[in-house]
Amino acid sequence: MPARRSTTKRVRRAAKPRVSAGSVFLNIPYDAGFESLLLAYIAAVSAFGFTPRATLEIPFGQRRLDRILTLIQQSQYSIHDLSRVELDRQSPRTPRFNMPFELGLTVGLEKTTCRDHAWIVCESVRRRINKSLSDLDGTDAYIHDGTIRGVFREVGNAFVGSSRQPSVTEMMQIYRVLRANFDRILRRAGARNAFNARVFKELCVLARTAANELTR
Repeated sequence: MPARRSTTKRVRRAAKPRVSAGSVFLNIPYDAGFESLLLAYIAAVSAFGFTPRATLEIPFGQRRLDRILTLIQQSQYSIHDLSRVELDRQSPRTPRFNMPFELGLTVGLEKTTCRDHAWIVCESVRRRINKSLSDLDGTDAYIHDGTIRGVFREVGNAFVGSSRQPSVTEMMQIYRVLRANFDRILRRAGARNAFNARVFKELCVLARTAANELTR
Protein backbone atom coordinates (compact mmCIF):
# COMPACT_ATOMS: atom_id res chain seq x y z
CA MET A 1 0.00 0.00 0.00
CA PRO A 2 1.57 3.33 -1.05
CA ALA A 3 2.42 5.76 1.69
CA ARG A 4 -0.05 8.53 2.12
CA ARG A 5 1.21 11.94 0.97
CA SER A 6 1.14 14.63 3.57
CA THR A 7 -1.24 17.45 2.76
CA THR A 8 0.80 19.83 4.87
CA LYS A 9 3.05 22.03 2.76
CA ARG A 10 6.44 22.94 4.03
CA VAL A 11 6.85 26.65 4.43
CA ARG A 12 10.22 27.84 3.27
CA ARG A 13 11.68 30.66 5.26
CA ALA A 14 12.89 33.54 3.20
CA ALA A 15 16.64 33.88 3.31
CA LYS A 16 17.80 36.80 5.40
CA PRO A 17 19.45 39.47 3.20
CA ARG A 18 23.21 39.56 3.52
CA VAL A 19 24.54 42.61 5.36
CA SER A 20 26.82 44.81 3.29
CA ALA A 21 29.67 45.91 5.56
CA GLY A 22 29.94 49.67 5.87
CA SER A 23 26.55 50.38 4.31
CA VAL A 24 24.46 53.16 5.88
CA PHE A 25 20.73 53.43 5.28
CA LEU A 26 19.69 57.09 5.08
CA ASN A 27 16.14 57.65 6.30
CA ILE A 28 15.62 61.30 5.41
CA PRO A 29 12.86 63.59 4.11
CA TYR A 30 12.65 63.97 0.35
CA ASP A 31 11.89 67.63 -0.20
CA ALA A 32 13.61 70.55 -1.88
CA GLY A 33 14.47 72.23 1.41
CA PHE A 34 16.47 69.19 2.47
CA GLU A 35 18.55 68.87 -0.70
CA SER A 36 21.73 70.42 0.72
CA LEU A 37 21.54 68.19 3.78
CA LEU A 38 21.15 65.12 1.56
CA LEU A 39 24.41 66.05 -0.16
CA ALA A 40 25.95 66.64 3.27
CA TYR A 41 24.93 63.18 4.48
CA ILE A 42 26.29 61.55 1.32
CA ALA A 43 29.57 63.46 1.70
CA ALA A 44 29.93 62.67 5.41
CA VAL A 45 29.06 58.97 5.15
CA SER A 46 31.39 58.55 2.15
CA ALA A 47 34.20 60.38 3.97
CA PHE A 48 34.15 57.62 6.58
CA GLY A 49 34.53 55.02 3.83
CA PHE A 50 30.91 53.89 4.12
CA THR A 51 28.29 53.42 1.39
CA PRO A 52 25.05 55.46 1.55
CA ARG A 53 21.81 53.59 0.82
CA ALA A 54 18.30 55.03 0.46
CA THR A 55 14.80 54.14 -0.66
CA LEU A 56 15.57 56.16 -3.79
CA GLU A 57 17.17 52.96 -5.04
CA ILE A 58 13.85 51.07 -5.04
CA PRO A 59 13.18 49.82 -8.60
CA PHE A 60 9.95 50.69 -10.37
CA GLY A 61 7.27 48.06 -9.86
CA GLN A 62 8.80 46.54 -6.73
CA ARG A 63 6.71 46.69 -3.60
CA ARG A 64 8.12 49.62 -1.66
CA LEU A 65 7.66 48.28 1.86
CA ASP A 66 9.39 44.98 1.07
CA ARG A 67 12.32 46.82 -0.47
CA ILE A 68 12.62 49.19 2.51
CA LEU A 69 12.82 46.20 4.86
CA THR A 70 15.46 44.59 2.64
CA LEU A 71 17.53 47.79 2.51
CA ILE A 72 17.49 48.07 6.30
CA GLN A 73 18.45 44.42 6.70
CA GLN A 74 21.30 44.79 4.20
CA SER A 75 22.71 47.84 5.97
CA GLN A 76 25.16 47.73 8.85
CA TYR A 77 24.04 51.14 10.12
CA SER A 78 21.16 53.54 9.65
CA ILE A 79 20.65 57.27 10.15
CA HIS A 80 17.11 58.46 10.83
CA ASP A 81 16.53 62.19 10.41
CA LEU A 82 13.34 63.23 12.21
CA SER A 83 13.74 66.97 11.68
CA ARG A 84 10.66 67.33 9.43
CA VAL A 85 7.79 67.31 11.90
CA GLU A 86 5.97 70.45 10.80
CA LEU A 87 2.95 70.53 8.46
CA ASP A 88 3.83 70.89 4.78
CA ARG A 89 2.48 73.73 2.64
CA GLN A 90 0.49 71.67 0.16
CA SER A 91 -3.17 70.86 0.73
CA PRO A 92 -4.13 68.79 2.61
CA ARG A 93 -1.47 69.98 5.06
CA THR A 94 0.06 66.97 6.76
CA PRO A 95 3.17 66.06 8.76
CA ARG A 96 5.74 63.60 7.37
CA PHE A 97 5.30 60.09 8.76
CA ASN A 98 7.71 58.12 6.55
CA MET A 99 10.79 58.82 8.68
CA PRO A 100 9.36 57.73 12.08
CA PHE A 101 7.69 54.76 10.36
CA GLU A 102 10.99 53.56 8.89
CA LEU A 103 12.69 54.14 12.24
CA GLY A 104 10.04 51.91 13.82
CA LEU A 105 10.72 49.20 11.25
CA THR A 106 14.44 49.48 12.00
CA VAL A 107 13.97 49.21 15.77
CA GLY A 108 11.75 46.16 15.28
CA LEU A 109 14.34 44.45 13.08
CA GLU A 110 17.18 45.37 15.44
CA LYS A 111 15.28 43.82 18.36
CA THR A 112 14.50 40.59 16.48
CA THR A 113 16.44 39.46 13.41
CA CYS A 114 19.10 42.18 12.90
CA ARG A 115 20.68 42.45 16.34
CA ASP A 116 23.99 43.73 14.98
CA HIS A 117 22.36 46.67 13.21
CA ALA A 118 23.22 50.05 14.77
CA TRP A 119 20.97 53.08 14.29
CA ILE A 120 21.02 56.73 15.30
CA VAL A 121 18.43 59.50 15.29
CA CYS A 122 19.14 63.05 14.08
CA GLU A 123 17.14 66.21 14.66
CA SER A 124 17.62 69.91 13.98
CA VAL A 125 16.03 71.29 17.17
CA ARG A 126 17.25 70.30 20.62
CA ARG A 127 14.73 68.51 22.88
CA ARG A 128 11.95 68.63 20.24
CA ILE A 129 12.09 64.86 19.80
CA ASN A 130 11.06 64.48 23.46
CA LYS A 131 7.71 65.88 22.35
CA SER A 132 7.39 64.54 18.80
CA LEU A 133 8.42 60.96 19.66
CA SER A 134 8.42 60.49 23.42
CA ASP A 135 8.83 56.69 23.06
CA LEU A 136 12.48 57.43 22.31
CA ASP A 137 13.09 58.80 25.80
CA GLY A 138 16.49 57.56 26.83
CA THR A 139 17.83 57.73 23.28
CA ASP A 140 20.11 60.71 22.65
CA ALA A 141 19.41 62.39 19.32
CA TYR A 142 22.21 63.97 17.31
CA ILE A 143 21.30 67.64 16.79
CA HIS A 144 22.63 69.03 13.50
CA ASP A 145 20.88 72.44 13.71
CA GLY A 146 19.69 72.07 10.12
CA THR A 147 23.13 73.00 8.76
CA ILE A 148 25.67 71.27 6.52
CA ARG A 149 28.46 71.60 9.08
CA GLY A 150 26.06 70.39 11.74
CA VAL A 151 25.50 67.18 9.75
CA PHE A 152 29.28 66.74 9.43
CA ARG A 153 29.74 67.31 13.16
CA GLU A 154 27.04 64.85 14.23
CA VAL A 155 27.93 62.11 11.75
CA GLY A 156 31.48 62.45 13.09
CA ASN A 157 30.19 62.06 16.64
CA ALA A 158 28.12 59.02 15.69
CA PHE A 159 31.03 57.23 14.00
CA VAL A 160 33.76 58.29 16.42
CA GLY A 161 34.79 54.65 16.79
CA SER A 162 35.37 54.16 13.07
CA SER A 163 38.89 53.40 11.83
CA ARG A 164 38.74 56.29 9.37
CA GLN A 165 38.27 59.69 11.04
CA PRO A 166 37.84 62.45 8.43
CA SER A 167 37.78 66.05 9.56
CA VAL A 168 34.89 68.43 8.98
CA THR A 169 37.15 70.21 6.50
CA GLU A 170 37.62 66.98 4.51
CA MET A 171 33.87 66.32 4.53
CA MET A 172 33.32 69.83 3.24
CA GLN A 173 35.78 69.17 0.40
CA ILE A 174 33.70 66.20 -0.72
CA TYR A 175 30.51 68.22 -0.38
CA ARG A 176 31.95 70.94 -2.61
CA VAL A 177 32.79 68.34 -5.26
CA LEU A 178 29.18 67.16 -5.17
CA ARG A 179 27.85 70.70 -5.35
CA ALA A 180 30.18 71.64 -8.23
CA ASN A 181 28.95 68.67 -10.29
CA PHE A 182 25.35 68.75 -9.13
CA ASP A 183 23.77 70.62 -12.05
CA ARG A 184 25.59 68.43 -14.58
CA ILE A 185 24.35 65.28 -12.83
CA LEU A 186 20.78 66.61 -12.85
CA ARG A 187 20.98 67.35 -16.58
CA ARG A 188 22.38 63.91 -17.35
CA ALA A 189 19.52 62.28 -15.46
CA GLY A 190 16.86 64.69 -16.75
CA ALA A 191 15.93 65.33 -13.11
CA ARG A 192 14.87 68.45 -11.26
CA ASN A 193 16.27 67.59 -7.85
CA ALA A 194 18.50 65.18 -5.97
CA PHE A 195 15.68 62.84 -4.98
CA ASN A 196 16.02 60.64 -8.03
CA ALA A 197 17.47 57.12 -8.24
CA ARG A 198 20.03 57.88 -10.95
CA VAL A 199 21.06 61.18 -9.37
CA PHE A 200 21.51 59.55 -5.97
CA LYS A 201 23.65 56.78 -7.46
CA GLU A 202 25.90 59.22 -9.36
CA LEU A 203 26.31 61.42 -6.28
CA CYS A 204 27.35 58.40 -4.21
CA VAL A 205 29.89 57.27 -6.83
CA LEU A 206 31.31 60.79 -7.06
CA ALA A 207 31.50 61.11 -3.27
CA ARG A 208 33.28 57.77 -2.92
CA THR A 209 35.84 58.80 -5.56
CA ALA A 210 36.43 62.14 -3.83
CA ALA A 211 36.78 60.41 -0.44
CA ASN A 212 39.32 57.96 -1.82
CA GLU A 213 41.34 60.84 -3.21
CA LEU A 214 41.60 62.31 0.28
CA THR A 215 43.06 59.12 1.72
CA ARG A 216 45.85 58.73 -0.86
